[in-house]
Amino acid sequence: MDQNTQNAPAPAAPATAPATPTSPTTAPASSRPPARGGDRRGFSGGRSGGPRGGGRGPRRTEREVREFEQKTLALDRVTRVTAGGKRMSFRAALIIGDRKGRVALGVAKGSDVQISMDKAYRKAKKDLIRVPLVNDTIPHPVWTKFGSAVVMLKPAPRGTGLKAGGAVRTVLELAGVPNAVSKIVNSKNKLNIAKATLQAISLLRAPAKKETDGKKEEGKEKKTDAKKADKATA
Repeated sequence: MDQNTQNAPAPAAPATAPATPTSPTTAPASSRPPARGGDRRGFSGGRSGGPRGGGRGPRRTEREVREFEQKTLALDRVTRVTAGGKRMSFRAALIIGDRKGRVALGVAKGSDVQISMDKAYRKAKKDLIRVPLVNDTIPHPVWTKFGSAVVMLKPAPRGTGLKAGGAVRTVLELAGVPNAVSKIVNSKNKLNIAKATLQAISLLRAPAKKETDGKKEEGKEKKTDAKKADKATA
């Protein structure tokens, strides 16, 4: 090897492109599933956004307006012993009325509280009683007995209000009786007291209507004509 070849510079290395950081392959946005809890619009049947295939209709914000007002007299849980064991149900006692002279009591059982109350309401609508009123009170006093409960209802003048308590007051309020006095004897059972009160209301009778002013005037005219005829003959 000669001296020139020893002093010659070494050949330069070929230039290489700078290394780029490797990144994982990403799928196109259209084929990726939506993130958990993220936006799911565009997928039908989802819980948030997007058109629904066959979901529920709009929720009822207000309860249906009923014809009569109602008050719960008693709501008890009862059991019935059968061959298969004990069967639990609910018994509801409702008093309904329109405060215009109509009132009723309904008692029903059901597997749920709401079911029993709806059944009691429908039963009460079939047994409505009309209350006769004279001068804003009941026409006459009355005593009734149901079971061991004895109830007395008595008329009162205007401005007295309802001097009654318990189930009797509830019945008279929903019936629309503004003035009355009552007394309960011998019992504290709400159901028997309410039934005795409704029985007393059913015994009330409105007084017979008196002669109108027109009939009175006709009678007076006939009397005067008779007197004139007697004077003329005399």
